[in-house]
Amino acid sequence: MKYAFGVDVGGTSVKMGLVSEEGELLDKWEIPTRVEDAGKNVLPDIAISIKEKILEKGISAADVCGTGIGLPGPVDDEGVIRKAVNLHWDRVFNVAEELSGLLDGMKVRAGNDANVAALGEYWRGAGKDFGDMVMVTLGTGVGGGIIHHGKIYAGVTGAGGEIGHLCINPEETIKCNCQNSGCLEQYASATGIVRLLKEELAASDEDSEMRHTDISAKNMWEAVKHGDALSIRVAEKFGYYLGLGLSIIAGVVNPEVFVLGGGVSMSGDVILPFIEKNFTEHAFHACRDAKILRATLGNDAGVMGAAKLVID
Repeated sequence: MKYAFGVDVGGTSVKMGLVSEEGELLDKWEIPTRVEDAGKNVLPDIAISIKEKILEKGISAADVCGTGIGLPGPVDDEGVIRKAVNLHWDRVFNVAEELSGLLDGMKVRAGNDANVAALGEYWRGAGKDFGDMVMVTLGTGVGGGIIHHGKIYAGVTGAGGEIGHLCINPEETIKCNCQNSGCLEQYASATGIVRLLKEELAASDEDSEMRHTDISAKNMWEAVKHGDALSIRVAEKFGYYLGLGLSIIAGVVNPEVFVLGGGVSMSGDVILPFIEKNFTEHAFHACRDAKILRATLGNDAGVMGAAKLVID
């Protein structure tokens, strides 16, 4: 049996997995992400953990295809990352080459974490029965990944799939975290939903379930399920912006399926009709048949996609 290691690097922890060549997740574990001292320990810690797992499992080096790694920042096809704020990396360097050296020459490939998660969903998740796919991650921000002919489309500098920073409202005056304005992330992320909800609550004295509970995206979607009128208006705004955003993406990429991941997608299928209605309304007619599905791999998507980077 051939094996690969998948590594999904986050700002707090590094998720790691041992994956068979056929796509079975055989083992998974986490280590802390040590970002102190400009993140100098992140890659050495990963290498040590992989070497320990090889010894623990009694795996021959000849049976390891390599290690794939997903990182929170733009990564090009050569494995070069252009800074990673969450890891305190303020430099441009080749992650794949550096980690390969720490792993005694093992094959290493690197990618952006959202792109890698998209590859995982394409390989073993919601996208496995489809052709070209776009994944949209709806969490604190909005990320994404484009899969074309089974491969990640990363673009020239690794910024391909930065769906969250599509400008969908040029009239917006509030700045996004990227310092532009009107980004999809400002309306379709968990943070964006809370912002829309607060604006709706402030605009009237209308009674709402959301006046009697913690203001969060999760609670808002629960209120939508209960028929709360104010929450439904917020859901409609969310659906308008996200549906519009997907229609724009469809006009460029023309995928067979969109896969929605991240915390917001965990609210269930209640979110889909709000998106689908607006996607259908705005999409070019030849793109309207694209399906919109929720992701199925959860937190394992990044590990699975990272492993797939080195499994041919």
